Amino acid sequence: MNEEVEPPSLSSSVKEEIFVRVRREPFEYGLLPIPKLIFSDGTVTLGPLKDKLVEKASTSSYRIDADGISQVLNISTDYAHLVIQTLASVLPSSDFDPIPTQSNALTADVYHLILFLYIQSYKKLLPRTHKDSASVSDVWPSTSAFDGFVSFLSPLQLVRSNSRRFMPSQADEESHQLSYLQKHLANILSLLADSVDGEDEESLVLTLERFEHLGFLIQFGEKGSNRIPLSQAAPFFANSDPDMPAIPVPAGQVHDWILQNIEAALEHKISSKEGGSPVAADQDIPMADSGPSSCKGLSEGSQSFVEGISKTSVVKQASDLKGSSVKVLNCQDAVVYILAPLKYATVYGCSDATIVFGAIGKAVRVEHCERVQVITATKRITIANCRECVFYVGVNQRPLYLGDNHKLQVAPYNTFYSQLEEHLSQVGVDTTINKWNEPLVLGVVNPHDSLSHPAGVSDVQAESATCLNPDHFTNFVHQGLEEIRQALRDIQLEENRKRELSCALHVYFKDWLYASGNIRQLYCLHGD
Repeated sequence: MNEEVEPPSLSSSVKEEIFVRVRREPFEYGLLPIPKLIFSDGTVTLGPLKDKLVEKASTSSYRIDADGISQVLNISTDYAHLVIQTLASVLPSSDFDPIPTQSNALTADVYHLILFLYIQSYKKLLPRTHKDSASVSDVWPSTSAFDGFVSFLSPLQLVRSNSRRFMPSQADEESHQLSYLQKHLANILSLLADSVDGEDEESLVLTLERFEHLGFLIQFGEKGSNRIPLSQAAPFFANSDPDMPAIPVPAGQVHDWILQNIEAALEHKISSKEGGSPVAADQDIPMADSGPSSCKGLSEGSQSFVEGISKTSVVKQASDLKGSSVKVLNCQDAVVYILAPLKYATVYGCSDATIVFGAIGKAVRVEHCERVQVITATKRITIANCRECVFYVGVNQRPLYLGDNHKLQVAPYNTFYSQLEEHLSQVGVDTTINKWNEPLVLGVVNPHDSLSHPAGVSDVQAESATCLNPDHFTNFVHQGLEEIRQALRDIQLEENRKRELSCALHVYFKDWLYASGNIRQLYCLHGD
């Protein structure tokens, strides 16, 4: 069983960055606030459900369609499709996207589905108070037209209250997720394992295929490098003969090895944070310093951040970003352009801002925002706890509205840039399908959040979005500008007269920039 093969040494100075890492995507984009999908009793309910799902699934591929999921979980077909689509959006590889059957129905792998259902019991880390609450209050207006109409101590007001709670750092979130897996690892492995020669725990074994399903939740790899396949990182299957079936491994052996790696990773995070090591990377842009000099993205690991931008503009191309995801956090009175092909994007805690994304191949999540315009082309989008926002979207799946939303408007995608078509093709967004006006609305209370909720709020009907008045719909990049430029090229004037006309237009344009306050955007774009 290749016992002589050692796992990656977590104490070795040569390989000190090869730690187990949580795949954050299932926890950030894969949680659905549907009560029938949340099993807080571990394997007590999920164990029998797994058996029923396996019975319903194809015996050759262990895949199940929406009808089978609907019957076993006792949920609507719409919810079953939502489960398959959400699961697909957080799988580690496009190879695992839903596979159509002969009837063109989408299917999901049963064991990925079981892991997906198990983590629905996860509760997110409590938002933290920003370290510079005084400067935050400066740029975040504390009241809005709806403050008198929102239920007291609703989740939205908690975030927008004077305490100014903010998103936990990436390092804190990952530690929280590692601790969750540490606590639930035995249950998770028992759901993936097969029982042989007995009924006790020692009879549980994991095949190579089932072991690799753990790649849905964890991964190995040095920071900034390609990820190591799970079977290669583990000592159990690393030297298996590719021409021979790998021998199943006792589940207890796998449990001990993963647990050891999780404990080492948690210890490393604690020591790195205490020692001020950049590995913990838990830095914010101070809000008081968020002027033109802060017009930059912050990158950490496999994702990029644009955080704390105020009264300015930011433009990011693909070459400016690291990894396959981006987070736009706590920006106010700003314009942010992320014109790149990415898998994931998050907008959190922004106010009076315009956020433009290029092509997002997996999922977009917009949460706790006020008076924000979001323009994006994506496969799926989730909007939670927002108010007075407008969404211009090209989206392949039904937009999902969660939580305490108020006065939202929605319209079709309304902009273009030269590489858009190329980026859409790269990430697999289908330009022939746009379900921008087919919302799917779930409940007000999100059981995944640790925030308290007022009594009776669960009875409140969640709000969807209304369609933007067509009279107010315009292209984000106005066609008039191109028409003026073309007219200048074609006009029949001597060159010196053309220059005079062009100079006059520039003078009027500059006057407008100063009068409207948009001159700051021009300065920022020039500096960027």
